[in-house]
Amino acid sequence: MPKKVAQVPFIQSLDRGLTILQAVATSRQPVTLGELSELLGVDRSSAFRLAQTLRRRGFLSTPAGRKDYILGSAIWTLSRQYDWSNMLVRVAHQELKALAQGLNETAHLAIREGRSALFIDSVHAHHVIVVAGQTGELVPLYATAHGKALLADLGEKELHHIFGADSLQKFTKTTIKTIPALSRECVTIRDHGYATDDAEYMEGIRCVAAPIRLNTGMIVGSIGISAPASRFLKEHYPSHSKLVMLCAKKIGQLLSVSDEVSEQSA
Repeated sequence: MPKKVAQVPFIQSLDRGLTILQAVATSRQPVTLGELSELLGVDRSSAFRLAQTLRRRGFLSTPAGRKDYILGSAIWTLSRQYDWSNMLVRVAHQELKALAQGLNETAHLAIREGRSALFIDSVHAHHVIVVAGQTGELVPLYATAHGKALLADLGEKELHHIFGADSLQKFTKTTIKTIPALSRECVTIRDHGYATDDAEYMEGIRCVAAPIRLNTGMIVGSIGISAPASRFLKEHYPSHSKLVMLCAKKIGQLLSVSDEVSEQSA
């Protein structure tokens, strides 16, 4: 006999309002009232009242001279006031700790900060020789496993927008030096699900990291481990990357809307 799934109570009008916000936020163009009506499965007057309520509170806006919708200033204000990196640390720390303890190597959690990856949490290994990266440290996106994992979904045009047309700074003999090469590396990362750093930023250090994705596919961070090359051999990449990807997946699931809630709000 199939197990009965408990029904989670929710407020339909609030659910529909949040659905509108998600739709407008993920659309590249202003969203029309007709599109909102079709999305929600309600008549235009009901969709209009919901959208106007959000507009009244500043969560939606209408471009000058138009009647369709874009996000309002209240979204920007809230996002500026909230410390997203602190939220990610709270959600991910136990998984980060488990990863470091499982492999007995230094583990880092990172987010993108301009052209750099910012370590927002770290758990160190119990070795005499450990990687010295600390929370709060900025490292180059293109020369580190964490940074490349954060760039995984970008194409050559987007990478040029970030780094410009000049050659990339060389840190070691294995550093990626051009945007086309970095773009090819991003394709490999998307295919494999993880990024590597074979002494590309620091001599004698190897790293592996995976992007943390929401259930929408959006990358919100990266997690991985770093170790001296004398201890982290190339043949360890398959086993280490498997654990890193599993850890990233767990964190993504913790950050995402559950399938049960998604199904009930459909």
